Parts: sequence; C-alpha cells; structure tokens
Amino acid sequence: MHWANLLVLCPMASYQLAAFPFAAALHHLSASGHLSPTARYVSLLAGGCLLASTAMGSYAMLLFIPTAGSVLVLLSVSPARVHTWVFSLQMSWQTLCHLGLRSQELDPQDIRPAVILSATMLLTQKVTSLALDIHEGTVTLQPSQGLLQRALPLCSYLLFFPALLGGPLCSFRRFQAQIEFSGTSHRPLGAAGRRCLCALALQALRAGLEGQLAAMQGCAGLSCVQSTWTQALLFKLAYYSHWMLDEALLEAAGFGPEAGQGDLSGSDLWMLETTNRVAVFARTWNKSTSRWLRRLIFQRCPAQPLLATFAFSAWWHGLQPGQVFGFLCWAIMVEADYRIHPFLRAQAVSRGAKLLYYGATWLFTQLIIAYILVAVETESFAELHLLWTSSSSILPLSYSLALLLLLIKKPKQN
Repeated sequence: MHWANLLVLCPMASYQLAAFPFAAALHHLSASGHLSPTARYVSLLAGGCLLASTAMGSYAMLLFIPTAGSVLVLLSVSPARVHTWVFSLQMSWQTLCHLGLRSQELDPQDIRPAVILSATMLLTQKVTSLALDIHEGTVTLQPSQGLLQRALPLCSYLLFFPALLGGPLCSFRRFQAQIEFSGTSHRPLGAAGRRCLCALALQALRAGLEGQLAAMQGCAGLSCVQSTWTQALLFKLAYYSHWMLDEALLEAAGFGPEAGQGDLSGSDLWMLETTNRVAVFARTWNKSTSRWLRRLIFQRCPAQPLLATFAFSAWWHGLQPGQVFGFLCWAIMVEADYRIHPFLRAQAVSRGAKLLYYGATWLFTQLIIAYILVAVETESFAELHLLWTSSSSILPLSYSLALLLLLIKKPKQN
C-alpha cells in the first residue's frame, strides 16, 4: 500500500522509530491508570499533529483540512447518508491532492509531498471505515454528549500518531476500547521489539541486494525477466520491513492488531513467498488494506466486483499510468488464476505431475507479481512502454490468452 513513492519509505521509517519511546511511555501511563481517557485522546491527537507538522511541514494543512471536514460530516449527517458523503468528499479531496501535487515542479529531494499523500490515503481508509461502521449501526455517536465530547475521539482516531504514517487499519471500535479500558491490559514490548528486529533484518537484506540491481541496469532479451524480478524483490523487502515497523509502533502504543488482523506476520510472509496462486498473494498482500477494499468495494459492488475493486485501488493510489495498468493487469491475472488452476489440477494426476504443477505455477506467480509490482511503481508512459515491450510481458500475456480460452470452455471455479 500505502506509499506513493518507494523512496519516501526510509525517511518515514526514521519518523516511526522516533515515535517509539513516546508511544511506549504513553501506553505505560495509560495502562497504569495515570491518564484519564480524555487525556489519552488529547495526547494521541497532539502527538499526531506534532508528527504531521514535523514530517510534512506546511503540507500538513492538506491533512488537517479533510480531517476537520470529515469530523463535521460524521457529526452532522444522518447514518443513512454518512458513508456516501464521507466517501465522496474524501476521495475528491485525495484525488485533487494527487493531481495538484504531481502537476507542480517539485524538488525531487523533498519527501514531504509523498509523505502527505501517504497520510491522506491512510486517512481515507480510516474515515471511510468509520463511516461504514456508523452506516451499518456498529458504531453510534451519542447525540446527548456535547460537541467537543463527540468530536475529540473522532479527531484523535483520525490523527493519532502511531497510525499517522503507516500501520494496519485499526477500527474505531478497537481504538475507542483501547482508550476507554486500556488500564485493564498491558501489552508487553517484546512483540514490538521482535518486529523491529525483523524489520531491520529485511532492510539490511534489501541494502545488500541494491548493489546487485545497480549492476544490472538495462536489460535485453530474457535478462529483462531477471531484472524485473530483482527490482520487485527490493520493493517487496521495503514494504515488508515497513509493515513490520508500523505494527511494532502500534504494539508499543497498545493498539497492536488482533491475531490475523495485521498487515504482515511470519506466516503471511511465508505464504507470500511460497504460494503458487496469484489470487492468494493478492489476498495476503497488505492484508488490512485488502480487507478494507473487500468491505468498501467488493462486497458492495453489484456487477464485476473484482474489476471494480482493482480499478478503485488504482484510483486510491493516485491514477498514475503505471498504477492504472498494474492494477488492471492484476485484476486480469487474478481472474485467470481462478480458472487456470482448476484446469491444471485436473491434469496433474501423478505425484511427479503434481510437483511439476506446483513448481511451475509458483515460478509463474512470482514472475507475474514481480511484473505487476514494477508496473505499479512506474511513473511515466515511457518507462511503462519499456516494461510492456520487454520479455517480462510474456507471462502476463500468456495468462490473458489462457483466460480467454478457458472463458469459452467452462465457468469460473474458485
């Protein structure tokens, strides 16, 4: 997910690490009963405003304005219409931010525009998720309370600093429960420490591989496949390490995700690297965002929900050429995956054939995902054209052709 430009990840990691002692101290005070719920809301909100101002500078206003507007809508619009209003206003604002910032001649060394775009995307996740909760009746805002009493938890949730720059989506109900009843449980810091060590190990591995990629600049023929796979590996290692770091910060602050609800666990990492199914990779990659997209788009779309989900994901990420191409390609590959695997499994009868089936489809999945990740990170038509005309396009085109042939033969089997 979550970042418009991979180059911004390292500076963002430094901000996340700097927030660790504050998150741990705040959680300790909360768990020991030294802070009231109101003080916790204020502390998390103040920390978020401070972090946003430090990391984004004047661009932080692009985050504060939609936050204030969303809170106003959540408090004033009826539950039946709140989701429509919030979704329309937030996605309109986010799209204007993407288009406006990218139309300007910005300093390539200035990371603040990329940071604000990332934070705005995360804000969209939180505010639309909360609006759906209100619309479905699982969250109720007490009208009997004063305006400030109702607005403070909402503002704190949308801007609380452990999840401002990253992290799996934390529901408002879980956030509120942790604030109101944080004195009843104390989460150890050991889990956060282990996640930090894993993140540092992945970053070290990525740094060691960067030199090899630098020596492979430019490709011809089938060597483009290896170059694309190596680039994608660097992207994956960067995302894996930052998802772990994000979850570690939430753990330190006492908002760690429930089992199986985070972005990346050890079992998820194993699944991502060993699965032979493009569809399984798509569901496991950035899991909290996948669940959010499923709830927001897939389960609510009456026609072509798979295509609509990936198309919306391209919109949410910013509608750059590579993002549009990459996510639509991903949708086609998932649809092809649903149909190709039942067909191949039916042909693999002997043990040797089954091993060949798994090994070949694992390799195909790795190369297709690598192609998609590199496409999504591509920012210009020229770079996208080079990728499209390279030998790396052979497998995606083959899967697309297989999908067309199988569509004629039989219906989809999941």
